[in-house]
Amino acid sequence: MRMTTASTCCYCGVGCGVLIEHDGERILDVAGDPKHPANFGKLCSKGSTLHLTGDRDARALYPELRLGKALARSRSDWDSALEHAANVFAETIREHGPDSVAFYVSGQLLSEDYYAFNKLARALVGTNNIDSNSRLCMSSAVVGYKRSLGADAPPCSYEDIEQSDCLLIAGSNMAYAHPVLFRRLEEAKARRPEMKIIVVDPRRTDTCELADLHLAIQPGTDVALFHGLLHILMWEGWIDRRFIDAHTEGFDILKSLVRDYSPAMVADLCGIAVEDLQSCARLIGSAPAFLSLWCMGLNQSTAGSAKNSALINLHLATGQIGRPGAGPFSLTGQPNAMGGRETGTLANLLPGHRDAANASHRSEVADHWGIEQLPKSPGLSAIELFEAVRDGRIKALWIACTNPAQSLPDQQKIHEALAACPFVVVQEAFFTTETCRHADLLLPAASWGEKEGTVTNSERRVSHVRRAVPAPGEARADWAITCDFARRLERRLRPGQPSLFAFDSAEALFEEYKPLTAGRDLDYSGLSYALIDALGPQQWPFPAGSEQGTARLYGDGAFPTANGRARFIAEQFQAPKEKREARFPLTLNTGRLRDQWHGMSRTGTAARLFGHVEEALLGMSGDDMRRRRLLDGQLVKVKSRRGSLILPVQKDDSLRTGQAFLPMHWGDRFLKGLGSNVLTLASVDPLSKQPELKHAGIEVEPVELPWQFFALVEGTVQERFEALRPLFERFAYASFSLGGRERPALLIRAAGNTAPAAAELETIDRLLGLDQGPVLAYDDPRRAVGKRVRIEDGRIVALRLAGETAARQWLRGLWENGTADAELRRWLLAPLSAPPGGTAAGSERTLCNCMNVSQSAVRAGIERGLDLAGLKQELGCGTSCGSCVPEIKRLLASQPAPAHP
Repeated sequence: MRMTTASTCCYCGVGCGVLIEHDGERILDVAGDPKHPANFGKLCSKGSTLHLTGDRDARALYPELRLGKALARSRSDWDSALEHAANVFAETIREHGPDSVAFYVSGQLLSEDYYAFNKLARALVGTNNIDSNSRLCMSSAVVGYKRSLGADAPPCSYEDIEQSDCLLIAGSNMAYAHPVLFRRLEEAKARRPEMKIIVVDPRRTDTCELADLHLAIQPGTDVALFHGLLHILMWEGWIDRRFIDAHTEGFDILKSLVRDYSPAMVADLCGIAVEDLQSCARLIGSAPAFLSLWCMGLNQSTAGSAKNSALINLHLATGQIGRPGAGPFSLTGQPNAMGGRETGTLANLLPGHRDAANASHRSEVADHWGIEQLPKSPGLSAIELFEAVRDGRIKALWIACTNPAQSLPDQQKIHEALAACPFVVVQEAFFTTETCRHADLLLPAASWGEKEGTVTNSERRVSHVRRAVPAPGEARADWAITCDFARRLERRLRPGQPSLFAFDSAEALFEEYKPLTAGRDLDYSGLSYALIDALGPQQWPFPAGSEQGTARLYGDGAFPTANGRARFIAEQFQAPKEKREARFPLTLNTGRLRDQWHGMSRTGTAARLFGHVEEALLGMSGDDMRRRRLLDGQLVKVKSRRGSLILPVQKDDSLRTGQAFLPMHWGDRFLKGLGSNVLTLASVDPLSKQPELKHAGIEVEPVELPWQFFALVEGTVQERFEALRPLFERFAYASFSLGGRERPALLIRAAGNTAPAAAELETIDRLLGLDQGPVLAYDDPRRAVGKRVRIEDGRIVALRLAGETAARQWLRGLWENGTADAELRRWLLAPLSAPPGGTAAGSERTLCNCMNVSQSAVRAGIERGLDLAGLKQELGCGTSCGSCVPEIKRLLASQPAPAHP
């Protein structure tokens, strides 16, 4: 019997409502929830394919424990595993003190999970060494809001997107990172063409397609830009002096600072035209309602806090805050990074938006928990924490629902740290992550659709996440694992005392946490699971007795500072840590793709989500490629001061000369060499401690790897993946992905200086299923070239090319089309490398993932004379999440109009 459960998407901070269709055991399909105010039924390409992800072959199903670094993990039971963990943590704390252990958690946990971890670390262990991967995405926004406005409280609502007259998007490819919100913006612009949209981004992304003005500034110059805009706003009289005088402080100091940021100086520094700078200021200054949206381009910087405050300065100077369509609005990266901030899951925070350094705040939380005191020693933020693991100060580390062996910068040091740590616990739903390789104890956690709790999205809206199906195997909810461990640790650290962790449900944790918010800026005290179920998701503050949430903040001009005034922050522009120089003349930017998420532990299980971009590619400008004599698809070595990576390069027209772009998603699992973050640097913002993941100096050079390899195999993808992946460590380059819109397959590309031994190829062939059965084979030992194709029922099910791979795209096309004709047999059994007739075309690029529409199908429709509306009607592309629409428009613009008779 099919059932439907309303829940929330597990990807970005938009917080879309999702209807899960299931049979009580397995998730069968998903749809957007038309009643949820975050998305009104819309989903992006990732959200709409949630039911295709989470392959059970990739799931951690039972506890695994190893008793020595040289040993493999073996299956354990929950009781033995948690007893062992409690013994190790207790002994470590007794011998080395509470700060010798640490917890590193995730912006994807539920608020109840966060609360349990916070209480475990601070109330029981007695350490502030608990941090979150939200340190990598939102901590500069936290500092910006707190310094400028007095509290970490985004003041706006999604409805302000429709009500704004001028909207500035800074450092965000919103079309890819927050697609559902971008659709709202597109629709608003279509209804009100007079709305002005400004995009500030070094790249010309799909978001820029909607912009009236694109400021392609030099990377890292945002503070100078915002100061230059304020200079013009003051000069032209486009500021609100009445608001400044009544509701702010510090303006005169800032005014003195920005006087030096003249239009000519700022335009030169930012690499933009003076006229564009002035046009931007005019659009902001003349707008009745001015809204700004930003994300990682501002936050992931050694000047991230300064960038946030400099942008908020523009709103305070113009009085554009606390009104419909106006205000500074950060777009949260992860589904519950907001909930983590609220519950205090950063080393410097405490529950209820309190500060760990504040004695009265510590006392308030200790009283609520019924303990004598909270720890005073500052906790270690993410980068500091892993430095402490590497140098031996942290001796026991608990990691939950995050993958630092892929996501943190300077990956070589992270892997060294994890390998050296005496005891690493990983609490994770997917055993396939890079971090799980380092786990001494692996604890299987429930995942999306399998657990209950709450999340808070970017607009402060709290949603009830509902469980639809049971977790597979022995996997358990994160809060339940944490509390079970905590009760066992209590018996060792505080024997005979009442338990602090006597929770029997996620709701019990929520109810204990709720009073810690009462009377504070994020007041939750009027919320409950039952109320959210009855009224729908609600925005905080929602004090006791409220009938609805609060749409926007600071409408009365009063701010949660000591004197009730917002603060102007005056800080000089500081250049990024790494400047261009002869050895590293290019600036590397990293960011998201449209259809992948984080380190691909979930999205990497769905073949369809590789259809748009199949493998990690380094994007460079055409000029930079010509100078280095590089061709599209050629393998290159990318070098930074910290490491190097081999991968293909491609021309990227969105980039200016001197810049390069690499997707953030690839780690050592899908790309040999520790992935994208082997190149990035661990330098951090001095206030937020957020690393500068967006700006690294690199050089790119061609690499000659004459021996090439390509393989494709259908079937049990994850099982084959796990068996095959270790065999490719010997190659200089190895890339793994999934392919096939109808029949999923594992794809492998590799290259090296020399051919592997025959026995190695035989092992690979056996795992590919090419060692027996109806396999066509050809070998040329002199050229070290070999071909293998397995055909069943008239179609290709597995193939391998060794030595050279000129025909790989042609063969992929035959596989996707389900054909294995006589031409294939003639080519296979002849000493030919290139495909017949030199035809290289083959594999189909997926343009619309939601409706599974290929790029060739769209091109064919355009050739028949279809416009955008016709393509939507006939093919369905662009009718679901709409993320493919900018690309379709570019194809329409580039295609000659059909000739009329």
